[in-house]
Amino acid sequence: MADGRNDEASTATDRIRRTARTARGEVEGRIHEVEERIHDIEARAREMDARIEKRVGRNLPKALFFGLVLGFALLFSLIFVTELFMLFGAALVVFTSYELASALRFAGRDVPRIPVVIASVGVIAPAYYFGAAGLWWAFLAGAAFVTVWRLVEQLRPSLRNDPAVSLSTDLAAGIFVLAYVALLGGFAVVMTAAEGGEWWTLAYLIIVICIDIGAYVSGLSFGKTPMAPKISPKKTWEGFAGAVAVALLAGVLLAIFMLGEAWWVGLVLAGAMIVTATVGDLTESLLKRDLGIKDISTWLPGHGGFLDRLDSILPSTIAAYLVFLAFGGS
Repeated sequence: MADGRNDEASTATDRIRRTARTARGEVEGRIHEVEERIHDIEARAREMDARIEKRVGRNLPKALFFGLVLGFALLFSLIFVTELFMLFGAALVVFTSYELASALRFAGRDVPRIPVVIASVGVIAPAYYFGAAGLWWAFLAGAAFVTVWRLVEQLRPSLRNDPAVSLSTDLAAGIFVLAYVALLGGFAVVMTAAEGGEWWTLAYLIIVICIDIGAYVSGLSFGKTPMAPKISPKKTWEGFAGAVAVALLAGVLLAIFMLGEAWWVGLVLAGAMIVTATVGDLTESLLKRDLGIKDISTWLPGHGGFLDRLDSILPSTIAAYLVFLAFGGS
């Protein structure tokens, strides 16, 4: 009897073990299937990212993340404490002027980066506290500062007889950086400091962002006809059409619900932004092509450099300021 009970217990134990091994095998099989599916999804995602990056030249997830970070910082500085916009603007000016000066130095222009950065930052406070007049005087003072610095550098014996040194070209490049980054960007500071101007600054930035997004989505979905193949092969007329449609809609909505202006004022603002943003984008592409580089820098993952993100915004600033003076600056 004892032996029979032992046999039954042993048989039951064996069944339990077999059942456990079968269950464990099934679980491991399911886990293996899940892992394979995850790997397959990851591979497809990487393949999709690679296709998108090849087509638009950007790592989309990184671009979105850093774009959102910059966007929230900008919103906070404009909506809650406008004085913080000076700090935000100063930080952008520092990085952008430094990277553009560095790119020009890479191309053989001996641009003095330290004085260019100092002069660029120097326009922010005068623009905020003294308006357009303060911005212009600060820009002229900065240009003089950069010129004197470069002339003093020329006194070095190592440069005095160097035939490769072109003083006029170097000075022109330095002042170009100051004008392109600090002077144009300074008008956003002037506008923000004016009564109600922070909403106009936010409006024109939103429209320019909508132009970029509209061109990106429409170009990615329908783009076939290159706009300027020798300058920027990825830009298409289909993308431009999408940018125009989105910008005009955004302009009308912003004019009515945020600026408190007539709907046609939004069309005027959006129309100006479409022209200046497109010209700015193509101009920066032409500049990079002339310098022989893909991105001005690699400081912003997924974006390239700061100028790669501000290429549409900087030229649009002065146009937005003029529209603000015409309709919102009273």
